[in-house]
Amino acid sequence: MSAITVLIHIPNEESIMGEIEKLPGPQDTILIVENPRRKSGKDVHYLEADVTKVIIPLARVTIIEVLPSEEEELLGFIRD
Repeated sequence: MSAITVLIHIPNEESIMGEIEKLPGPQDTILIVENPRRKSGKDVHYLEADVTKVIIPLARVTIIEVLPSEEEELLGFIRD
C-alpha cells in the first residue's frame, strides 16, 4: 500500500502537508505524519530541520484533506 498525501489543518497554524499510512478511524487519537512540510514545500517553522515524522493529536486537527496521488489519473467524460 502506498502512502496517502494529506493536508492537515490545525487552528491558528499554517497547514501541514505530509504522508500517512492509512486514514484515521473513529477510535484513533493521533495522526502519524511522515515528511512534514508546508504546502509550499518549505520546512514547518516550529519543527527541527531534520524531523522526518511527527505525531499530531487528532483533537488539534480541524480538517484533513486527502490529496490525489501522482499515480491517480483524472478521467472525464469521453464522447464518441
